[in-house]
Amino acid sequence: MLRPTYRLALTSAVLAVVTGSAALAKADGGGPLVVWPTLTPAGDDASAVPLHKPNAADHALAERAQELDATLRDAAQDLGFTLDVADPGPRTGHTRDTDLLDRASKSAAGASGPGTWVVSARLEDLGSDAFLVRIVAVPPSGRELRVRVETVKGADVAVRGLVMLRDILSPAVAAQAEASERERERVDSMAQLGIMSPLRSPGRAVLAVNAALFGGYTAYSIQRASGSDDPRVIYPLLALGAGVGIGSALLVSDEWDMSTGDAWFLAAGAWWGAAAGVLIANGADVQPLTDRYSWGVATGLGGLALATFALTRTQMDEGDAILTHSGAALGTLAGGVTEMLYRGSTDATPHTGAGVGAAIGLVGAGTLAMFTQASPSRVLLVDLGAGLGGLAGAAAGSPLVFGDITENKTRGFLAATLAGTVVGGGLAWLLTRESSHDKRPAWLPSGSPNAGIIGQSMTRTGAAPAYGVGWSGAF
Repeated sequence: MLRPTYRLALTSAVLAVVTGSAALAKADGGGPLVVWPTLTPAGDDASAVPLHKPNAADHALAERAQELDATLRDAAQDLGFTLDVADPGPRTGHTRDTDLLDRASKSAAGASGPGTWVVSARLEDLGSDAFLVRIVAVPPSGRELRVRVETVKGADVAVRGLVMLRDILSPAVAAQAEASERERERVDSMAQLGIMSPLRSPGRAVLAVNAALFGGYTAYSIQRASGSDDPRVIYPLLALGAGVGIGSALLVSDEWDMSTGDAWFLAAGAWWGAAAGVLIANGADVQPLTDRYSWGVATGLGGLALATFALTRTQMDEGDAILTHSGAALGTLAGGVTEMLYRGSTDATPHTGAGVGAAIGLVGAGTLAMFTQASPSRVLLVDLGAGLGGLAGAAAGSPLVFGDITENKTRGFLAATLAGTVVGGGLAWLLTRESSHDKRPAWLPSGSPNAGIIGQSMTRTGAAPAYGVGWSGAF
C-alpha cells in the first residue's frame, strides 16, 4: 500500500497532466460547476441503506471520501470550470437522479445562465482494500446522466476519480490523453525490443534515385532538342541533370518527412506523366523526332506538380502509391485497346490512345488515392483480377479472329477483352473488400481470395509446399 506522501505525489502528477490540458478543456466545456460531497454506497444496486455521507464510524471510507472530494474540486477548476463553493450539497433524502437533474437546471450562486454542471461522486467499500468509485455528472439544464464506474484499490481512489471526472467533463482532453498514452506504450515497447524510433524521411533513397533518373532524362531531352550529338556535351549534361535531381530530392526530404509511399507517389506522377507525353507525341507524329523527348519532360513535370499538390493535402502510403501506378498502367492498356477498337484494326500501335489513357488513369487513380485507403495486397489482387478477366475475355472472343478477319470481328474481340478486364477488376475489388470497413453485398460469398502456398504434400524427402490460389471463407 502506498504511503500518504506517495499518494499525494501520484495525485499531483495526474493533476499536472490535467492542468496542462486546461486550455483544450475550456474550449470543450467550461462554465459554473457544483461538486456534491461524496456519498455512499455507490447507488448502482438496490440497497436498504440510502445514499448518505460517510460517517466517522467507517474511518477508511470517510478518509477516501475526503481525498476524493478535494481532488475533484481541484480538478474541476484546473479543467476551466468555475466551482460553486457555496453549494453545501443535497439534503437528506434528495440524492436521487431526478434531484441531480433539478439542480443542474438552476444557476450557480451569484451567476446567471441556463444552469450549472453538477458532479456527484459515489464510493463504496468492497473489502480487501477495494473500492467502487462511481462519478455521475449532469450538464447545465441537461436531461441525461454521464456516468463512469471503476473498481480500484484504496490508494488509487483519488487518482482514478480525477481521471474519470476528466473523461466525463472533457471528452477532447480524454481522447488526447488516451492517444498520448498509446504512443508512450508503443515507444516503450519498441525500446524494450531494441527497435529505434523510425527515421525521418524513410523514402529519401527512393526519391533520390527517381529524381536522379528523371534529372538525367531531362538533361538528355535538352541535349537532343538542341540537335547536338557531341558526347563531350551529353555525358557532363547527364551528370549535371542527375546531380540536380539528387540535390532536389535531398532538400525536399530534409524539409518534409517523406515516407516511402510519398516517394513512389511522386515517381508515379513524374514517370507516367512523361510516358503519356511521349506516347501522345508519337501518336501526333511530332517532328522533328527529338522534340518528342521535350513533350515527355513537360508532361512529366506536370504530373510531378499534380502529385506534389496531392501530398500537400494528405500523406500517401505504399497502398496509395501502388494504386496510382496501377491506375496509370491500366489506363494505358484501356486507352490503347479503345483506340484499336475505334479503328477496328490491331495493325498500328495505338500511341495516342495509350497516352491519353495513361494521363487519365494517372490523374484518376491519384485522385482516388487521396480519398480512399487501400492495402498494397488488395491493389495487386485487383490487378490480378483485371489481368485474368482480360485473358478470359480474350479467350471468349478468340473465335472472332479466326478465318476472315474483319473490322467488326476485331472490334468484337477487343470489346470482349476490355469488358473482361473491367469485370475481372470489379469482381476482385468486391471480393477483397474488408468487412470491418466496407459493407459486402448480400449476394457475394463471405471470405476473400488468397494466393501463394495453400498446402503441402509429404514426399520421401520431406514436406513439399503446394502453390496455387485459394479462398478463405464460406461460399
